[in-house]
Amino acid sequence: MHNPMRNSVRRFTKPTTPWVTAALILAAIGFVGMRAADADDAQAKALFKAMSDYLSSQKQISFDVDSSLEIVTTKQQKLALASSGTVTLSRPDKLRATRTGGFSSTEVVFDGKTITIVNKNAKQYVQVAESGTIDDMVDVIRKKYDKPIPAADLLSSDVYARLMPQVAEVEDLGSGVIRGTECNHFAFRMEEVDVQIWIAQGDHPYPCRYVITSTKIAGSPQYTLDVSNWKTGDEVAAASFGFKAPNGFREVQPGQLRDADELPDSFTPSK
Repeated sequence: MHNPMRNSVRRFTKPTTPWVTAALILAAIGFVGMRAADADDAQAKALFKAMSDYLSSQKQISFDVDSSLEIVTTKQQKLALASSGTVTLSRPDKLRATRTGGFSSTEVVFDGKTITIVNKNAKQYVQVAESGTIDDMVDVIRKKYDKPIPAADLLSSDVYARLMPQVAEVEDLGSGVIRGTECNHFAFRMEEVDVQIWIAQGDHPYPCRYVITSTKIAGSPQYTLDVSNWKTGDEVAAASFGFKAPNGFREVQPGQLRDADELPDSFTPSK
């Protein structure tokens, strides 16, 4: 999914005066439209880069999340599975994330040496020895254990470098307001997904909303992540990044952990 960058933002231009020849009209429209697209594209990338730099500079971050995962049934009915959770991280290698939905209550803990994934409802957990950074942890869970973790790229040490090489088209959609916070709104087109992001304006340009639309799946289901209660630095409450299994919890192998993804096992198509 690593596509070359293209400046392809479409913009409407003002009509030229009636006495300009047809050739000059076409030339002017083409020139002005291209310059507007270039400027729009560059500004969107610059603001996205500013968000990335801000996120990477914060050593302690905590926030609440509300997510909605859409699925399309075999009857072409679109359904949304909602959940809420919390994220606390300490760069470069500490993370604790919780998620509670109607089907499961899970937790991911990383202390720089061990990844622990817990299903509280089933009283099961998995522990694997994996050293590295938060970036490494995300890659290991996705690639080695084949667990999708949507929007986890926003936790990386360089969001711009991780995501922008995949972007084929950029569009600046102006401003929007998320829970009273004015944001810059951008749309990115990639090979298999469309992405929208709302970035808070001001000195704390954190991602307020992140929407991923699957363009290769019938019905174009979406994953939406809303961020609230954003805190950094000394505002972040002290957190433990270790794990001690509660009484009655049983350790299982990675393939045996039930309902660990945002898509519950009961919604997985039968083979």
